[in-house]
Amino acid sequence: MGVVYHGNYAQYLEIARIEWLSDLGISYKSMEENGVMLPVYNLDITYKKSAQFDDVLKVVTTLRKLPTVRIVFDYKIYNQQGDLLTIASTELIFINMAKNKPMRCPAYIFDKLQD
Repeated sequence: MGVVYHGNYAQYLEIARIEWLSDLGISYKSMEENGVMLPVYNLDITYKKSAQFDDVLKVVTTLRKLPTVRIVFDYKIYNQQGDLLTIASTELIFINMAKNKPMRCPAYIFDKLQD
């Protein structure tokens, strides 16, 4: 069909989110090594226009508000012409891996997000 499969968008959002955290000096790998994971609790996507196979996509990622136990990101995906293709949001929950229970956002992450 010449368009990007809709299921790929979740991966685009994950990559954008990990890069957004990395730009703040927060390594997702390091978070997991320290016993914290961030599974997706909710994913909401609105497809405005289809991305084509050869499109170069830009994903703009923003933090909706400072996190508590949950952290919410908003996304806008554009093609190389600047057309808005997709609007999305993800809600993730901080999980203490040792206890397999929700936890508050770790202080070292919260402090970087406040800046």
